[in-house]
Amino acid sequence: MLCLKSFPSADLFDSSELEMKEEIFSKYKYALGYIGVDFEREDVQEALLDCIDGFEDAMRATIAYWYWLTENSQPFYANACFLQAIGQRWDSRYWKDEYLDNPNFKNPSLVWWEEAGRVWGYDLRNQIIADVNIDEQGEYILFHTGKRISFSVARRWGWERLREYALTM
Repeated sequence: MLCLKSFPSADLFDSSELEMKEEIFSKYKYALGYIGVDFEREDVQEALLDCIDGFEDAMRATIAYWYWLTENSQPFYANACFLQAIGQRWDSRYWKDEYLDNPNFKNPSLVWWEEAGRVWGYDLRNQIIADVNIDEQGEYILFHTGKRISFSVARRWGWERLREYALTM
């Protein structure tokens, strides 16, 4: 799972400060990733870790700017824009909370969990699925029986076969 603490130089920073930043970062990381910010880049990681003032504003401003450029059919250079937003302390005056309602900006685990409730019914989903997670072990679905299955296999199987598998374990 992508988190600030997983960045190579994160151990140089105060853990309580990282926790506070992590809470904010978790709200925007899927949106930023979707619009093209590359969290594997060292300069992006350093900017995120070093940023003190305007941390959330920079993320919001980047996303708002992406929306504006997209609506106006203009090119968007995600990493350059994000680094500039952090470096120049862009404010988030154009931010709208509904920007995060974009389904492409949601945690894939949460999207799958919600879809399972719609397809199988919420009671059945809650009876057979213990957790849906993305972490360093990959993307997986954990059943109440303790068994797990990868997202890729679950997607290949489809909803009906996965339900049958979960009920017969």
